Amino acid sequence: MSQPPGQQPPQGEFGAPYDPGTGPYTQPPAQPGYGYPPQGYGPPQPGPYNQQPGSYNQQPGPYTQPGPHQMPTQQQPPASPPGPGGPFRGRTAKIVGAVLAVALLAGGGIWFATSGGGDDDKPLAGPTHSAKPTVKPSPTKSGATGEPVVSPEEQARTINAGVEPGEAKVSWIQKGGVDLPRNGTDVFGPWFAGDTVAKAMFYTVSGYSFSDGSTRWSLRLPTQMCAAPSQPTADGKIVLGIRHDTASDAECDTLQMVDLKTGKAGWRKSYVRKGLWDGLSDLVMSTNGDTVTVGRTSRTEGFRISDGKQLFGERTGKCQPFGVASGPVAIAAVSCHTADDEYKDQQVQRIDPATGKALWTYKLKKEWEVGQIYSVSPLVVSLKQLENPDKWAILVLNADGTYRSQLSGGPGGYQVKCDVDLTSLSRNLDGCVGAAADANTFYMSTGTDAVAGHGNKIVAFDLATGKFRWSAAGPGGQTAVPLRMEGGKLLMYVEAMKGKGGGIATLPATGGTPQFVLRHPVSGVELERDFIEPRIAYTGGRTLLTQTRISGITGDDEVDRRSMVVFGG
Repeated sequence: MSQPPGQQPPQGEFGAPYDPGTGPYTQPPAQPGYGYPPQGYGPPQPGPYNQQPGSYNQQPGPYTQPGPHQMPTQQQPPASPPGPGGPFRGRTAKIVGAVLAVALLAGGGIWFATSGGGDDDKPLAGPTHSAKPTVKPSPTKSGATGEPVVSPEEQARTINAGVEPGEAKVSWIQKGGVDLPRNGTDVFGPWFAGDTVAKAMFYTVSGYSFSDGSTRWSLRLPTQMCAAPSQPTADGKIVLGIRHDTASDAECDTLQMVDLKTGKAGWRKSYVRKGLWDGLSDLVMSTNGDTVTVGRTSRTEGFRISDGKQLFGERTGKCQPFGVASGPVAIAAVSCHTADDEYKDQQVQRIDPATGKALWTYKLKKEWEVGQIYSVSPLVVSLKQLENPDKWAILVLNADGTYRSQLSGGPGGYQVKCDVDLTSLSRNLDGCVGAAADANTFYMSTGTDAVAGHGNKIVAFDLATGKFRWSAAGPGGQTAVPLRMEGGKLLMYVEAMKGKGGGIATLPATGGTPQFVLRHPVSGVELERDFIEPRIAYTGGRTLLTQTRISGITGDDEVDRRSMVVFGG
């Protein structure tokens, strides 16, 4: 249902979908993000996208992240609100054949891919005894450190030998183990299925024992990974986006189902990407019950995960969903094809994942677009203006799609971090970290103190009014990032800094002083900080850090680089 006039949000405050720039909030600088998931997906489940932070990376890349109203260019993008948003959602374009001429006329950049071989993904557990001399966190044969290779087992023993009372030991460490192309590759996952934790990169999906890190299975995909939803199904199934074939310019147009408990490949099918907008747009994948959706600028298609049957496709009319957020409630971002042959006039919808039909519709004012969905229940949406990157709004809707509030006030300098890598074809709507919500309160964090280089604040807002409630400093001058609510408290990841290990801390819903529930060891600071903006899972009293991208400089750097580490247990 469209919103009647009386339910439109008030104007003049930060966060209002009409004029947020007039309030106290200011646009945060563009930052890579942890990819922490939106909250409100029901009972927390293990895995980085449904209960804890996820990824961002800082890999170099020559191309822009074009928005929904522009052809890609080779100029550097301006700062933008958290989350890329829109039909292109940051994808560097692949332009071939007839598309090339159109794109070049519009100043389009060209997407490229490299290929490589190797698939040696070996299990590496990390024993916790017998001290060894101090080593660098991710040693290579002759690369950045110039030191001899040190095994993950030996590194774990070294760190654990220096663990102080009250600190957790390293349970296990995994290395990349795969020979990658020169520019490296994105890491997808991790995803949990019981005690199995899985990740995917390049041509390989691997499952490990969360208890000891041993490899339970390894699956070689027929073609390279290119996209994936943030969550698997409740019974451990996931549908991955892979390329059509092994050619370097192959389209990302094929789905492969994988059983994460067994490592067995299920059904595989391709779908059609047609037209200029569809060919250039990023993929937005989601898992909603037994449905996987694949969103692009001009359509979102839904497939049944259990058997691969297509449930819905392109709608009639000018308005098409370009992405859905994972979770039990399917919240879609919708764009409408306008007379000037662009996709603007956006909406937020709740859809039926079995049919794709809209259950309700909330229309945004012109020029405002969906950036990211921070939470599906309660429903909290980040909005942006492509033409005015300093404009950022956070909108709160009721469960029936009516307006609830807009965020305003507080100390400012907020920083919600979202996936902004320059190579992946996937820009999911639920790829942010630094935001959490319960039924009554929304939590976010400020950026790191610019002078000290560490430390920040956690800020709480009343969802009923959108007003600022309280703020609390990160523990001991460290930087803290909201993950999710658990047991009535806010669960946070605390970043490691020089002389202080990271860890997991809680904060009462009323504010106060954070309390650590798991302290990572000071002896492991170098290892922890070597995981540059990792995805972070916290479950069963243990923390899992996973790299979001792996690449090397020389030799087998990417093979030996640490890809996963578990603290605690």
